[in-house]
Amino acid sequence: MAYPNIVAEERRLVNQIYSLQFTSNQPNMDLEILTFTKIWLTATASLIFCHQITTRIPAGAARLLSLLPIIYLFTILPLRLSTFHLAGPTIFYLVWLGNFKLLLFAFNQGPLCPTPPLSLPHFLSIALLPIKPKHSLSPNQKSHKPIPTLLKCVLFALTVYLYEYRDSIHPYLILVMYCCHLYLGVELILAVSAAPVRALLGSELEPQFDQPYLATSLQDFWGRRWNLMVTSILRPTVYYPVRRISTRILGRTWALPVAFVATFLVSGLMHEVVYYYFTRVSPTWEVTWFFVLHGVLVAVEVRLKKALGDRWRLPAAVSRPLTVGILAVTGGWLFFPQLTRNGVDLKVISEYSILVRFIGEMMRSTISSLV
Repeated sequence: MAYPNIVAEERRLVNQIYSLQFTSNQPNMDLEILTFTKIWLTATASLIFCHQITTRIPAGAARLLSLLPIIYLFTILPLRLSTFHLAGPTIFYLVWLGNFKLLLFAFNQGPLCPTPPLSLPHFLSIALLPIKPKHSLSPNQKSHKPIPTLLKCVLFALTVYLYEYRDSIHPYLILVMYCCHLYLGVELILAVSAAPVRALLGSELEPQFDQPYLATSLQDFWGRRWNLMVTSILRPTVYYPVRRISTRILGRTWALPVAFVATFLVSGLMHEVVYYYFTRVSPTWEVTWFFVLHGVLVAVEVRLKKALGDRWRLPAAVSRPLTVGILAVTGGWLFFPQLTRNGVDLKVISEYSILVRFIGEMMRSTISSLV
């Protein structure tokens, strides 16, 4: 059969076209870093204003109205960035987490409104970064030791290195590499972002991930292990209000699944927004359907657990690979296509060589200036 060979050759040619495109349109890193710095200085100045209004504008509609210009500013600032590795964290921290925290702050809720009130350095850190101070030790500490950070860095570097041979790798293995890249990349970026706060302010922080590769169910994965900062923000902004309203209208039985699906729907829509920043093309809604699907699966799972109790439970040796398998298959079907179709994966890969070269030039210039 010649068809698989034709498909492989077509994919190879597409890769070459995207590689040539990104090579010929390499960003000016000096200008990009300057823009990145200006964006974060602007965001910091905006949040100083937000901190000052706490005692001047009461919580509610008036405070929300005063915060709308800041929310708009956070939404448009990342549009000035073109590199994935600077735009990605900026979009996630400001457009998603930052704006959702400000919405909660408007009604005197969320991480920006603890008792006693936050000092300015703590307010800025929590508003700008994906962190949550740890107030007490978790009573349910896991017995499994997490993968050491150094090993995660090695695995991440190995995954990036293997992309050089992507034309010779089976598509299913490339999907596995994308899943590993996503997990390791996001966790390492979040850890690097949290490290300065932990060091400078002496704050003990909640973990951002809890070994998601050990999840025994989709509920365990999304609710207790994966990107816990998003989970902690979506609960008060979407899940609790929808569950409360649905309980009044539909009763307790249906309120829970409706709240699950609504929360995953909002997460999917926010991913569509993030994807737009990366691709600058109209959404095709695949990633939204990915999260809606998982919302339905989690709702069904919770109902089954309540109906069956402990009478029927899969052993961890079965439930863990089953959970990871469902995530990988549905991710390959609905999560990644919008990115790969628009060449974002190839852009990400091409940026690593640009970043390495830029860091090398910076180090050489620094050493030569010292000598």
